[in-house]
Amino acid sequence: MMTDQETKYRLLRALRPFSFSVALITCLVGVVSAFQLPQFNWLIAAFILLAAVVLQAGVNLINDYSDLSLIGDSRLRLMIERNFRIGLICFLLAAMVGIYLVTYAGTGLLILLLIGLAGALGYTLEPVNFKRRGLAVVLVFWLMGVLMVCGSYYIIAGSLEWSVFWRSVPVSLISSLLLLANEIRDIDTDTAAGIRTLSVRIGRQRAQLLYRTLLLAVILLSGLFWWLQLVSSGWWLVSLPLILLLWQRVSQNSELSKLPPDTGRFFMLFGLSYCLSL
Repeated sequence: MMTDQETKYRLLRALRPFSFSVALITCLVGVVSAFQLPQFNWLIAAFILLAAVVLQAGVNLINDYSDLSLIGDSRLRLMIERNFRIGLICFLLAAMVGIYLVTYAGTGLLILLLIGLAGALGYTLEPVNFKRRGLAVVLVFWLMGVLMVCGSYYIIAGSLEWSVFWRSVPVSLISSLLLLANEIRDIDTDTAAGIRTLSVRIGRQRAQLLYRTLLLAVILLSGLFWWLQLVSSGWWLVSLPLILLLWQRVSQNSELSKLPPDTGRFFMLFGLSYCLSL
């Protein structure tokens, strides 16, 4: 029988497939925002989504690399190192697609990609290591939220618009929400291992309060943007039942293992309905 830490570093667990909704939805918001432009290209849109999913897989797999310095068990170290190597392969594949997209969109995209790569590596590697500094939830908002939405739009449109930035905020908040769900679930094992995530630093109750605050912010901002006509309809309201479920789930300590996948499902449902609302 596997220990909690062995389960944490299994390839499928480290891959976090439920979080692929982050890459798909954030890029889809950017793609849909550019859909009515005359230069919209279906093939380019498909490459954007492919690169995003592979990049998300890479970020997930290198996420635990900084734990090596805290773990003496050779089996666990081998699992972390294996995941890290596969994560680097994912980055290489994403870079290959990215190079093609740069030839299509120009050097402006290259700058955005380099910013994203620096953020992804700084997420878990020394000397920056945003994760251990408790800043990962903030970084993910920008790296796997705003940057993905605006970058996807830029590839197709060749320029950036403030309206696209504002549209990115609700899904960017859910990107942070999903990472926070993982931190809340892992708070006991991370505390035991000396991993100082944001949730470990502020404690379980405050982390749960932060989760609910972000959840509420998603709804309030989506409603505000609808009122301001930044989004054209209220399709995103179909996700309200899941919001109520998550609101209750986060306070049920015995059910916290279900919080990340449930948050991922919410991200997918909200994201797809939000795209229909644009």
